[in-house]
Amino acid sequence: MSEKKIVDMTVGSPLKHVLMFMLPTLAGYLFQQFYSLVDTIIIGRYLGENSLAAVGATGSVTFMVIGFCMGLCSGFAIPVAQKFGAKDYVSMRKFVANSIYTLAIFAIVITVIVFLECRNILTLLRTPSDIIEESNIYLSIIFLGIPVTLLYNLSSGVLRSLGDSRTPVYFLLLSSVINVILDIVMVMPLGIAGPALATVISQLISGVLCVLYMRHKFEILRIKNDEGRLDMAYVGRLLYIGVPMGLQYSITAIGSVILQSAVNVLGSVYVASSATALKVTMFFCCPFDALGSTAATYGGQNMGAKKPDRINAGLRWCVAIGFAYALLAFLFLLIFGKNVALIFIKDPSPLLVHNTYTYLKYNSMFYFLLVLVNVVRFMIQGMGYSILAILAGVLEMIARALAGFVLVPKYGYIAACLASPLAWVFADAFLVTAYIIIIHIVKQKLSEEGIINEKETC
Repeated sequence: MSEKKIVDMTVGSPLKHVLMFMLPTLAGYLFQQFYSLVDTIIIGRYLGENSLAAVGATGSVTFMVIGFCMGLCSGFAIPVAQKFGAKDYVSMRKFVANSIYTLAIFAIVITVIVFLECRNILTLLRTPSDIIEESNIYLSIIFLGIPVTLLYNLSSGVLRSLGDSRTPVYFLLLSSVINVILDIVMVMPLGIAGPALATVISQLISGVLCVLYMRHKFEILRIKNDEGRLDMAYVGRLLYIGVPMGLQYSITAIGSVILQSAVNVLGSVYVASSATALKVTMFFCCPFDALGSTAATYGGQNMGAKKPDRINAGLRWCVAIGFAYALLAFLFLLIFGKNVALIFIKDPSPLLVHNTYTYLKYNSMFYFLLVLVNVVRFMIQGMGYSILAILAGVLEMIARALAGFVLVPKYGYIAACLASPLAWVFADAFLVTAYIIIIHIVKQKLSEEGIINEKETC
């Protein structure tokens, strides 16, 4: 069996665990963004600026729905990490089994609803008439792939909850290569539908491979006797943690949808500019996502082991690493950001190049705020307080909605560029305060119970 790939983060150097978990996870996020970037590059170069804008117009809606699915899976993996940290493997397997049943229901319901409402959503967003047909085709296919998204994110989430952040990356690398090949083969005969289908197919492959690998290599995950029974107590716990994490993404995305609607009114070239910049931003923000995923697993295992001092140590190292990278990313985009649009389109208009660079420059200037958003939020969620993440998401939604309703109509595109940094300020003010209060309460409770006895944190 491959139990050697399981990593117990409740003992040993926090910095070592953070780095050893983060780096493979980062590779996974980079591969995910890689084939997302490939979609965008191929669409822009083969199909043109309007098709690029059509995909860009779906970005906020995709994030709202797919983000909910990813958050749900991340939440379902947290009880697994906590039970693993507590060495309660029977309960851990019960959580895995019940998460499968629960997600199957979510997959059916979400897919049917959002697929049927694709066109209405795009109309509500005031998507420009010259791109709405292609937007509808692309979005419909992506939404039909929601069960695939849930399959991959749950299976990889369970593996990560046991400290194995490498295996999902290997399968994702394979699917990324397949995605690139399918993009090139399918884009010309199928148009905008080709890259969308390529994304769904490649993610299906990585999800299936993860499941097969877990089933055959991890004995600790093999369901025994009646551990696979549907248990509403376990389902309730999964929903208690998972739904708030999913809603956190969706609520945050509502603000992005409002902002996208405001940008759509500015015209197709502005939609294409923001879409191009957002793709690059998502790529450069992968280290922040990886740190967040690391914080969730690290926090979950050490919360299960009742070691709050180690949680603090892990948080400090995640923030330090994030700040260092944020500075490097800002300097790189400040110097080379003007060349980014040339990667996506053969002959971009001067306005598209200028708008793309403006977005990248102002966003990257405030990346240090995003470090705190990801690390503190996911650490809180890993500790089991995922409901608080909804409040942070609400604050982000308010900030982006403010930008969409008030600032963009008054100040134009520059306000759209500063909408995310504004949202990060709102979220950080709440999250940092919440974490300080939570860790104090946890320490006090464990101290009263006479449980805290660890000082080894580095």
